[in-house]
Amino acid sequence: MRSLLIGFAVGIGLLQTRASLPDSSGLWLLFATILALLLVASRLDSSLQRIVTRLAGGMCAGFLWAALLAGHYLADELPKQLEGEDLLLVGMIDSLPFRFAQGQRFNFAIEHAQSNGQEVVLPHRVALSWYSTLHDEELQPAEVQPGERWQLKVHMQRPHGTANIGGFDYEVWLLEQDLRATGAVRNDVSSQMLNRRLDRFVWSFRNVIASLRAGMRDRILSALPDKKYAGVIVALVVGDERGVGQSDWKVFNRTGIGHLIAISGLHITLIAGMFARLIYALWSRSFFTRAELPLMLPAHKAAALAGVGIGFIYVLLAGFGVPAQRTLYMLSVVGVAMWTGRIASVSHIACIALGLVLLLDPWAVLWPGFWLSFGCVAIILFATVGRGRAHRADPLDPGNRRQRLWAWCKAEGHTQMALTLGLVPLTVLLFGEISVISPVANAIAIPLISFVVTPLALLGSVLPAPVSVWLLECAHFLIELLAQVLTWLSELPMAVWAAPVPPFWVFCCAMAGSVWLLAPRGLPLRLVGLAGWIPLLLNSASHPPDGQMWVTAFDVGQGMAVLIETPHRRLLYDTGPAYSPESDGGNRVVLPYLHARGIYRLDGVIISHNDNDHSGGALSIFSELPVDWVATSLAYDSRIVAAAPNHRRCAAGQNWQWDAVHFEMLQPAISSYQSTKYKPNAHSCTVKISIGEQSILLAGDIEAMQEDELVNSIPDKLKSTVLLVPHHGSGTSSTLSFLQAVQPQVAIFQVGYRNRFHHPKPEVFERYGALGIVRLRSDDAGAISLKLGERLSFSEYRQSENHYWYGR
Repeated sequence: MRSLLIGFAVGIGLLQTRASLPDSSGLWLLFATILALLLVASRLDSSLQRIVTRLAGGMCAGFLWAALLAGHYLADELPKQLEGEDLLLVGMIDSLPFRFAQGQRFNFAIEHAQSNGQEVVLPHRVALSWYSTLHDEELQPAEVQPGERWQLKVHMQRPHGTANIGGFDYEVWLLEQDLRATGAVRNDVSSQMLNRRLDRFVWSFRNVIASLRAGMRDRILSALPDKKYAGVIVALVVGDERGVGQSDWKVFNRTGIGHLIAISGLHITLIAGMFARLIYALWSRSFFTRAELPLMLPAHKAAALAGVGIGFIYVLLAGFGVPAQRTLYMLSVVGVAMWTGRIASVSHIACIALGLVLLLDPWAVLWPGFWLSFGCVAIILFATVGRGRAHRADPLDPGNRRQRLWAWCKAEGHTQMALTLGLVPLTVLLFGEISVISPVANAIAIPLISFVVTPLALLGSVLPAPVSVWLLECAHFLIELLAQVLTWLSELPMAVWAAPVPPFWVFCCAMAGSVWLLAPRGLPLRLVGLAGWIPLLLNSASHPPDGQMWVTAFDVGQGMAVLIETPHRRLLYDTGPAYSPESDGGNRVVLPYLHARGIYRLDGVIISHNDNDHSGGALSIFSELPVDWVATSLAYDSRIVAAAPNHRRCAAGQNWQWDAVHFEMLQPAISSYQSTKYKPNAHSCTVKISIGEQSILLAGDIEAMQEDELVNSIPDKLKSTVLLVPHHGSGTSSTLSFLQAVQPQVAIFQVGYRNRFHHPKPEVFERYGALGIVRLRSDDAGAISLKLGERLSFSEYRQSENHYWYGR
């Protein structure tokens, strides 16, 4: 059984690495192979041969199941011709809405849809946003609630997200959630009468659960108005982590307790265990009645049923995340074993939980939570189960409480040490950093959150006022105290050890070393396992070889951000847009990429001009990374200038040399800052970067007038191998005379998918094609990587890291 389930997990993992799904003939071949392998396994005499055959059969079964489910989900798609059209939808609010300053987001289950009065077939579930209208109070969106039926006028598009190394894959997340389109509710005068609630509540099991979660969240938020950590209490009770601020997540992750700020397996086990113990005590006493309940049903069976039941309810409140699922399935297997009188080994329980999680959600293998969750279980099994039985007899003597306490502390300390050491390779692979102070922080946070804060928060969310308010305020006070301690710990100089995300062979070496290190005591020279960590500890950031320059044009949506790397220096040109008050191209795209590469400082940053799509991520980058200097064309009273280290103004004529790479600022002229007739676009810092015969021209958002000035003043300096297309390919830039002067071989269009400016303009895009220029678009290619040296080469992220869910 275990080999079959492990093979099932491996097969699912293999499918998620594929660039395409198998066709129908491939699926039938897999099905026939599974039957053949299972038949062969049943007739083999050797246990090793049976294990290998079942493992292979499980792999084929996992691959087949994941392919079938993926094909089923992908088939439910938005027709291409309906993207951007006005659609009239009727359906239900199908999730816990998330409200923020600019509006609200929610999932919508479509029942009927029309386009221009004609019925159309759309995906059955979509993700919608309903934004506020800043200047018209009458057009503010109504607050939607789970289970309501609404009629809405929307614009929709197919799933699309940014695609970068180290970034969040929004497209596969939408696929996993069975959300096959995204859209925005139209919020104008013409839509005012169409957007209306049709029913207050539509009864279904899913809607009841979502409504209960929303009610508990509202109770918590109303009891803790304007409290900083109210979002943490909500996360602990209903698993909705969206209300936790980015600054708080930074502290929690740096101290290694991020796994506690949600409904985790530890919390579910604790609550289920407490409830099971209570039911056992009451049932064994027949609830203080004369019913003699233990004669009808043994107390341990009643306790098991109660524990699994309360665990199931708590997991539903959690939104059914992977750690919660894993714990529920383990509790269920234990409960079944107790009811049937069969002894289930821990490894069997873990494998059954693994199989059930992936049966319901094959995409779970793509998320860090899955690997950390089951990695913890595997490490605990390997490092603790079946060890140290001989020396436990005396400490467990019922009369010796001090020895029992000491034995428990030793066991917990050994488990924590095993987890800390065992998870080092996996944590570096997933996050590129390790919280050094995690053992200390967890020693404080685990008992406080699990045994005190979570029970108080749960009771506060269901008990009547004013008791609920007192309990929630007490829970918040404790979280506030804990956050102060964690903030102090996170600011220690060696709180976090960071490293580049290692190659897979380096991870395997480190994992083998950890296994050797945590092996039973009888194995000699266990400390030799630390040698397996040497490649991991010595792993450093890659950099261009001498005589070469690397350029990465990030996929930041509708915006601009480009990293220039020489053998020893790094320059960031623009920082991407701001998506929301807490999310921008800096913290969502640029910083994850830099951390994955092991880049922890920038030698320079150039912010071409003040438009949000170029400067929106600057403050996030300044707060996270040391930067030697910053050059901008921004006004001196700008917040970015105030935060920028060693600020200087861009001015034509500035030039410098890094390694064998020459940088020269071509615009703006210093005198142009005194004029008030120019828009910010006209002041865009325009930089030419050259190495040997190869060069790239970064032109910001300059328009036809600035292009004409460059062509007429310094035509000999414009010729470049690569051109970052001015103003994203707008109709006001990329004049023919400018392109003829630059003569690029490759043009990069940094644009957002179906952006509201319709960049690049079709006539401009065709102009580049007519000149024989290779055109690369970030909305189609993802991040674009170039290597310039003796020759030019480039790669596109969506092609080099292609997956079957990328719609091209």
